[in-house]
Amino acid sequence: MVDTRPLGRQPGSMRKETRVVPAPPPMAVGMAEVPAGSDIELDLRLEAVMEGVLVTGEARTRYAAECARCLDPLSRELEVDFQELFRYPLDDDHPLVDEVDVGDEDEDYYLEDDLLDLEPVIRDAVVLALPQSPLCRDDCPGLCVECGVKLADVGPEHSHGESFDPRWEALRQLREESGGS
Repeated sequence: MVDTRPLGRQPGSMRKETRVVPAPPPMAVGMAEVPAGSDIELDLRLEAVMEGVLVTGEARTRYAAECARCLDPLSRELEVDFQELFRYPLDDDHPLVDEVDVGDEDEDYYLEDDLLDLEPVIRDAVVLALPQSPLCRDDCPGLCVECGVKLADVGPEHSHGESFDPRWEALRQLREESGGS
């Protein structure tokens, strides 16, 4: 939670803040995750605007993953930018209450007692930035489909001899009968 009282409600006022927060669980997608409790460094800029508080920020953390090709563990830095408007709550006697579309309220973030909860915003930004298929390196050759050995360890000469897919056996026999090579 970020306290916005020092910012005030005067449009145009601005405050910068840096903090480190623990990663909430779960922050994962596919084969990558930010471990729960690991540090997320935040650089925040809070700006008072007419509708509420505009938060612009950058989150930095590390994610752990498995290579999608060879299954080796890896850890990488992740840096994401985000921006979100936290609206002031509207009282029943506020002149704009009638103009607010009730359907939009579920998609908006609101200040609660001058506090804003950044967890869902940070979670969305970080999870969307995690790689779907992380790689230990761009040219990772992966695993051998026959024996499962890591191809980067055995080299290009690794083979299992000639093997035929049994579904193609009839075609191979026709080729041999016709004298083709």
